[in-house]
This record gives sequence, structure tokens and C-alpha cells, in this order.
Amino acid sequence: MQKEILYSLRSPYREQLDIVGYKFGSGRKCAAIVGALRGNEIQQMYVCSRMIAELKTLEEKGCITDGLEIMVVPCVNFYSMNIGKRFWAMDNTDINRMFPGYELGETTQRIADGLFKNLQGYEYGMQLASFYQQGNFLPHVKMMNTGFTDPEIMRNFGLQFGIIRKPRPYDTTTLNYNWQIWETKAFSVYTNATDTIDETSADEAVCAILRFLGSIGAVIVNVRPGYNTAIVNETNTCNVQSKAAGIYIGLAKVGKTVAAGDVLGKVTDPFEGTVKAEVTSPVPGIVYFEYKSPLINENTVCCKIIQ
Repeated sequence: MQKEILYSLRSPYREQLDIVGYKFGSGRKCAAIVGALRGNEIQQMYVCSRMIAELKTLEEKGCITDGLEIMVVPCVNFYSMNIGKRFWAMDNTDINRMFPGYELGETTQRIADGLFKNLQGYEYGMQLASFYQQGNFLPHVKMMNTGFTDPEIMRNFGLQFGIIRKPRPYDTTTLNYNWQIWETKAFSVYTNATDTIDETSADEAVCAILRFLGSIGAVIVNVRPGYNTAIVNETNTCNVQSKAAGIYIGLAKVGKTVAAGDVLGKVTDPFEGTVKAEVTSPVPGIVYFEYKSPLINENTVCCKIIQ
């Protein structure tokens, strides 16, 4: 294992920001795994730390294929992580909306530029992703359909679902999108938490990534069998929105199979305790996202269902 500082940023008020990459093996750039780009992505950093431990053991046993390099970047934005803030602490900008970066630009543009220069050239890229809303996901893998990779490759992770999503205009400045533009086959891996540690879904993510690395011949590893992944287009998923604002009580956990008309949650009046609205499923399917914040606004997505 080699530790390498990929990008450094000096600060007059705090310790220097050093983005560290952990490299295993040597030779052709095979796979890069990136964890926390945001300050609240504790689970994503934790999964990467577990991957570093696993890869270190595999390397010591000679189980990383000769002539291939794997890199893991557990955390990019630990400035914000240290103060419990999701975005860049100084100006509230999102590093994952700054790619491919600009070395003469704003701070987060320079960070994205320094990181991306070190991430280019890998055949495969995996980002431990999080959602912009508070909530839990059923572990799954997702890719943007830019036309640069084959969605069938998602089956190699062995997760229950692989979701294809059409890029939106704001996606063009994300790591995943730019990886693909620069000819890296890029995937986002979602687990069941963001700002807390969920051991069960962390285990599943680590196994999925090891399963993928084994399937492409990067490592020799014994890992439990995965699912026969169902490839789903995001157009076949349903966003269920709250019809009122108030205190949200979720009743449908991720992974639950629901029928049309099933009650997924309810919104109560924060002062009087009366039920203001019930959230019901308009379609049958499997819940793969559940909203977890105690307060909810009207029209907020509180569940996502794979039909």
C-alpha cells in the first residue's frame, strides 16, 4: 500500500488540507474508489476505510493482479466534516458540482481540478454517493446513461438493483459524469446511510465492490454470492411526495414491498398532533428510498419506489 497526497491546500487558519489516496498494486490504472466529497458523508468515508483494510490484506496475500493499480480516496472534504457541515465550510459550495474543476478558479473548483487530474485514466470509477435529502437507501448501484459504458456491467456488483438515469443539466459538473466523458466507466454506489454508520449496508457495499473487482480480474477474492441484479431505468421509478408540511412519521422501510394504496407515512400537525395527510403509494413496487428527517415540507419526496 502506498499513501500519496493527491492535492494540498494551505490555510491561514487551520491545518493544511491534504487529500490522500491509497494505492494498491502498480501498473495500468484499473479502478478508483472515492468516498466523502461532502462533509456529512460519514458512511461513505467508512466504507472506503473498510475497503482500504480489505485491499491491504489482499495485497499482503498477493491477491492483487500484477500490473494493475487500484486507488481509494476515503475523504476529500474533511474541513467541512470536522464541523459537521455538508458543503464547503467557507462559501457553502458543493465540490461535487465543480468537476472537472479549474486550477485558477474558486477554492472548490481548484480542489475538484486537483483531485480529478489524479482520477483520470482509470478504467473503472466507483463513487460512494449520497442523496441531497436526509434519508436511507436500499443499497444499489446507479449509472448515468451518457452512452460511454454498458449498463450490464452493473450486474457485476451483485446488488439487488442497478438503476440507469438520464443525465440532467446540473449533472454535467459531477464527478460521475466527467469520469465518463474522460472515458472511465463510472458508477455510483448507494448504501443505507449518510451521516450515520450502518454496518449492515456497509458490509453489503464492501462485498459488492470486492465482487466487482473480482469480476474484472483486478483481485482474487472469495466473497459471498450477490443478487441477480435487476437493471431498471429511472423512468420506471416513482417519487412519492408529501401533500402537507409538518412532522413526518415514516411507516415504510427501505426494501419493503408495497401495493398501490398502501400507507407509506403520515404528516401530523406539529402543535395539535392531528393527522394532516397520509402518504400512500400510487403504484406497486419496492421502496428504495425513505425520507428520515422529522420535519417535512409540502411536496417533498418522502419515498422512492421501484415499480
